[in-house]
Amino acid sequence: MTATASNPTGLDLQQAAKDHLWMHFTRMGAYRDAPVPIIERGEGSYLYDSAGKRYLDALAGLFAVQVGYGYGEEIGAAAHAQMRELPYYTNWSYAHPRSIELATKIAGLAPEGMNRVFFTSGGSESVESAWKLARQFHTANGERRWKAIGRDVAYHGSSLGALSITGVAGIRSPFEPLVPQVSHVRNTNRFRRPAGETEEQFTQFLLDDLEQRIWSEDPSTVAMVIMEPVQNSGGAFTPPAGYFEGVRALCDEHGILLVADEVITGFGRIGDWFASNRFDIKPDIITSAKGLSSAYASIGAVIASDKVAAPFLEGTAMYTHGVTFGGHPVQAAIALKNIEIMEREQLPQKVRATEDQFRATLAQLLDLPIVGDLRGTGYFYALELVKDSETNATFSDEEAEKLLRGFLSERLYDAGIICRADDRGDPVVQISPPLVAEQQQFDEIVTILGEVLGEASRLVGH
Repeated sequence: MTATASNPTGLDLQQAAKDHLWMHFTRMGAYRDAPVPIIERGEGSYLYDSAGKRYLDALAGLFAVQVGYGYGEEIGAAAHAQMRELPYYTNWSYAHPRSIELATKIAGLAPEGMNRVFFTSGGSESVESAWKLARQFHTANGERRWKAIGRDVAYHGSSLGALSITGVAGIRSPFEPLVPQVSHVRNTNRFRRPAGETEEQFTQFLLDDLEQRIWSEDPSTVAMVIMEPVQNSGGAFTPPAGYFEGVRALCDEHGILLVADEVITGFGRIGDWFASNRFDIKPDIITSAKGLSSAYASIGAVIASDKVAAPFLEGTAMYTHGVTFGGHPVQAAIALKNIEIMEREQLPQKVRATEDQFRATLAQLLDLPIVGDLRGTGYFYALELVKDSETNATFSDEEAEKLLRGFLSERLYDAGIICRADDRGDPVVQISPPLVAEQQQFDEIVTILGEVLGEASRLVGH
């Protein structure tokens, strides 16, 4: 094999992948007799595989590559400069310029009163850190609170604590018993709510459910309620009017911390630097990662309100937690450059200005008999697939498996688009392109999805 720029060793990448690489959330047996997809390079909103085939990345990696794939040289230069100056040092009792600058920058973008930033290596670590922080905050205030309340079907990460908060039974059960003690309430999926139900009635239904759960757990033991502003798993569930105002009021009434999990929604995806700003959530803690660096580096952050930070800023009190790579200087330099690019290109503003245009383009797919619902906001949407568009009947587990994994996942990839056929709730196709995507990419998404979902409709007998 002749060595190339992306494969300087001349290694047989296909065979080596099959022999040695353990891919995440992947049925490895599927590649025993099939080639492993190998992505070699990216450009704008597009990726190219080892055979040179181009794919529209309609998932932004994993809801993460906000600036797309065209800034490697600029961001790489920032990383190189930092490598030359200080390749690594810890934030354990020390600081360095880039972590200070990045913490200051994030505090300036975060909701008012959220001024303290604790760095992690990614989203799951951010959620773990938030739960530990919530527990210790209450301990510092003389209370023993340890429980968390999440939402049904919500995904918060794969590490054991984050997985415990996750509301997806299929990925929790293999690792039980999990970290105690977590309960779950209804999410904001309104697709199959009763006909004629008003927005106000739906909001009250959800808040009653949360209040009942708080009381059933004993409010004095609940440390935090954690919710995504727009829930990813299950398909881009948006909050009804008054929902987060009510959640905030319930948390205040019972002395519970409200955590906004913005690992996906943070840094522009919803048309603001934080969805907490857009939905006026007023959280006590925000978890973030992904878009913080546009996934050009493995970095996350927990952003705490002044109230949460206060007990740890005096005397001998300490947040007894840390990770080796939290606030790594090279990762921080990359995140700073990413935010600089996003500000320069005005990407959050761009998303807000074009979200209606994007949604209207996607809405054309509602004409397909297999598409029952389109939901989401910003550059973050999902199409729910149905067996019967008149009744909105969903698929059985066996039918969903055949449709999503037996057909859609492979067919979408073959058609040159990367999005997510997901069955963590009812079957959906998730669409979340880089924030640099334009109308040309919106049209391409609809054209390809229209063809593939049309085939899927015929497959299921429409």
